[in-house]
Amino acid sequence: MAKLIYGSSASHEFDERTLAHLKIAITAKLRVRESFLLNWVVPSDRGSGRMSLWISPDVPLVFVFSDPRPPQLNRVWLDALSRSAHGIRGMTVMAEDEAEAYLKAAGAAAAP
Repeated sequence: MAKLIYGSSASHEFDERTLAHLKIAITAKLRVRESFLLNWVVPSDRGSGRMSLWISPDVPLVFVFSDPRPPQLNRVWLDALSRSAHGIRGMTVMAEDEAEAYLKAAGAAAAP
């Protein structure tokens, strides 16, 4: 498992591949000094529920990976994560296999 450490002590676990994609999507927004909400579902083995973090360029953020090799990135997944950040709910952590369906639904919703 990989960890996203937000602020001085808040640590949140994600699988390595998911966090690698989140890292790219999050840092792209922070580079242009955009703050946004990051949301995900908490699995039942970690207590269930939902989690939301207000991500701001002013708060320290650390990505910790166990695997020393970065994974190959999926551009469709990155696009879906980035686009979700522009919605009213903020960036939503989704599974890799949900990304294409998310983009299709977002495109269909935006069409007249």
